[in-house]
Amino acid sequence: MISFEKTDTQEKTKQVAELADEIWNEHYIKILTKQQIDYMLNNFQSEQALEEQIKSGYEYYLIFDNGIPAGYLGFCLKDDFLFLSKLYLKQEMRGKGLGRSSIEFAENYAKQNNISKIRLTVNKYNMTSVYVYNNLGFQKIDAVETDIGGGFIMDDYIMEKTFN
Repeated sequence: MISFEKTDTQEKTKQVAELADEIWNEHYIKILTKQQIDYMLNNFQSEQALEEQIKSGYEYYLIFDNGIPAGYLGFCLKDDFLFLSKLYLKQEMRGKGLGRSSIEFAENYAKQNNISKIRLTVNKYNMTSVYVYNNLGFQKIDAVETDIGGGFIMDDYIMEKTFN
């Protein structure tokens, strides 16, 4: 059974940061340098960075598969869309429908807030994730390069899914 647990305590925020470290070092090492991974984890996925994002309106959820931590997602409401900032699953949890269930969870959240689209960014070279998002109904609407400091750039597609 897939379940979602809101990250509303310091302990849960720490768990998200630990999952981020594990998942990013496993998945992104094929796409990014170890230096960029460490920089992004420290600046965007550390316990402190997550707490700041939560204070600014982001919501984070731990994803569980039969009670086992499988990953996490984070999003925030914008004017006319839900921005899906994070959706990461542990390697051994991929291919079990958890990504689809997470997108459905985000869609339901958006619908409850009278929003009919989800937007996200995904690394252009993260072809597996681009493929998965396409299969879940997302379409590329733009491409963007973002200077994130430290001499690093995020080279992403912006993808969007509209629903009723």
